[in-house]
Amino acid sequence: MIIERIKSDIRPGTIIPRPQSAREYRVVGWGQSRGEDALVYSIPTRLSGGKASKKRIKISDFKAAYDVLVKTGEFTYGWFKDNLPDCAKDGSCNFTTIGGIFELLGEAQYADRGVYLRAIDP
Repeated sequence: MIIERIKSDIRPGTIIPRPQSAREYRVVGWGQSRGEDALVYSIPTRLSGGKASKKRIKISDFKAAYDVLVKTGEFTYGWFKDNLPDCAKDGSCNFTTIGGIFELLGEAQYADRGVYLRAIDP
C-alpha cells in the first residue's frame, strides 16, 4: 500500500524535504535499480550551472523502511545502514530521501539527526 501511495501522490518535480540541507532534491520519476522499480530523484550539484546527479531507491527499500516505521514507531539511520546496505552504500542522502517521502505522505516526521518518528494521527 505504501508504494501505491508514493506512486500516486509523489509527482515528478516534488521537492523532497531535507532536514539539514538548503539544496533542493527533487523527484524525477520512476526507473529501475537492481532489477526492480525504483524512485528516481535528483541532487543538485554544488557548482553553479553543473549537472544534477540522479539517485534511485528501490520499492523494496521503501517497503522495508515503512514496515520498521510502523512496527517500531521510528526509522533510524542505524537501522537503515544495517538492514538496507546496498541503499546505504549509494549514499546517506537515501536515508533522508526515504524519510522525506514519508514526511510528504504524513507518515513520519523528522525528530533528530538520523531519526524519523511515526506521525500520530491528529
